[in-house]
Amino acid sequence: MKQILFLGALALILSSACSQQTKENNTLTKEEKADGWQLLFDGKTSDGWRNYNKSTFPAGWEITEDGTLHCPGSGRGEAGGKDRGDILYGDKKFGNFHLKLEWKISEGGNSGIFYLAQESDTLDYIYKTAPEMQVLDNERHPDAKAGKDGNRMAGSLYDLYPAVPQNAKPAGEWNTVEIKVYKGSVWHIQNGETVVEYHLWTPQWNDLVAGSKFPELNPNWADVATEGYIGLQDHGDDVWFRNIKIKEL
Repeated sequence: MKQILFLGALALILSSACSQQTKENNTLTKEEKADGWQLLFDGKTSDGWRNYNKSTFPAGWEITEDGTLHCPGSGRGEAGGKDRGDILYGDKKFGNFHLKLEWKISEGGNSGIFYLAQESDTLDYIYKTAPEMQVLDNERHPDAKAGKDGNRMAGSLYDLYPAVPQNAKPAGEWNTVEIKVYKGSVWHIQNGETVVEYHLWTPQWNDLVAGSKFPELNPNWADVATEGYIGLQDHGDDVWFRNIKIKEL
């Protein structure tokens, strides 16, 4: 009887230990590989990544020892500084896809995730060409109360569609993100919940963009490309990314 009780207790301990283990970051499981997922960041190098409109990876970004893609704060906002700027995964453009990643923002921080982005000799910032899923410290950054109905808060399609429900975690904690794009339909999924759903190239889309700030930045902004780059924003604040992976649909 004692032996049975001991074995039962041991099984519970082992089960608890296994449940507390987490999957190694920046890797793919056998199931993910078989399902067509690919890593965009290996946690060790900047392979595949480069500055927007440039051929090299900026010295202002870094790969941390714990396997994150980190943009250190400059305190200069979008003005940035030397060897900084927005980055993109430049090895391939993606059209219909399912993107997953995790982000963590500093206190008062601002950043963004871009998709279907284009490079241009006449447009100096990636946000002038692409939709952006907002990354933000909702509690401290003024952008959280700007815009309309919360459409500049974390998870939102920046300045266009608010994330509902608003479920971002506080600064310093990791958030999970999924972005799905399929034949013009787009979903933002934040921490396991769909918070934004919209449709590109429709009359409703064109009307919404026409009433926003984007036509002043780029008169053709509403005509989002059918395929483009995945990008990450340097907004002058500390932000970390990891577990960046994508599956083409």
